[in-house]
Amino acid sequence: MSLNKFDLSGRTAMITGGSKGLGAAMANALAGAGADVAVTSRHLDESAATAKRIEEETGRRALAVKMDVGDRIQVDEGVAKIEGELGKIDILINNAGINIRSPLADLEDDDWNQVINTNLNGVMYCARAVGKGMVSRNYGRIVNVSSTLGHVAIAGRTAYASSKGAVIQFSKVLALEWAPHNITVNALCPGPFLTEINIPVVNDKEVYQKFVDAVPMGRFGDPEEIGGAAVFLSSDASSYMTGTTLLIDGGWTAK
Repeated sequence: MSLNKFDLSGRTAMITGGSKGLGAAMANALAGAGADVAVTSRHLDESAATAKRIEEETGRRALAVKMDVGDRIQVDEGVAKIEGELGKIDILINNAGINIRSPLADLEDDDWNQVINTNLNGVMYCARAVGKGMVSRNYGRIVNVSSTLGHVAIAGRTAYASSKGAVIQFSKVLALEWAPHNITVNALCPGPFLTEINIPVVNDKEVYQKFVDAVPMGRFGDPEEIGGAAVFLSSDASSYMTGTTLLIDGGWTAK
């Protein structure tokens, strides 16, 4: 197989939660493979800084967009802005997510709703808005970022694990619906990575060590290590892969 299958030249990607962490790493990887990228987040200044760095490092166009994925109106307006300035969206990486840790007995309704709205409703809003153009062009790649906690459980992660498990099922259903339109939909499931969302874990030495002990490779992942999987699922190299999950977790779920 030619490595040209991984080339994203001529493609445009939208990455939600793309200003930092895994989102920024995936945006940078896609731009490095030739794609123009739209970096979205709730904070325009952070998106702008990341977009500027990507342009300087890769030479690709990078657009910063303010978007709260849990707000349908902001999603629709953001997608329209991206399509207006970059022409189209061929690739969608639904990465934006939050985690509120709490035992169920102490979990507030607002916390549950906030996690579900961002992690699940946001995926739906973005896929629906971007999918219209993909269907009309008969091409698309959608990568929904779930988690190893969509497969296995940890106490105190009721809202987060529930939302990420639902993202996997959402991806399967959407894959069936849009397969006739040459659109692939897959779930990418990261394990523990050294990102902002895991700062509470990293700062607690006892909890951090428990995580490290659970990973056969004995460490957290570096954000850059997710780039190859993101490019693969976004490219023609994965053209016959849809409705499935790709785990990148250092072997955590192999046990």
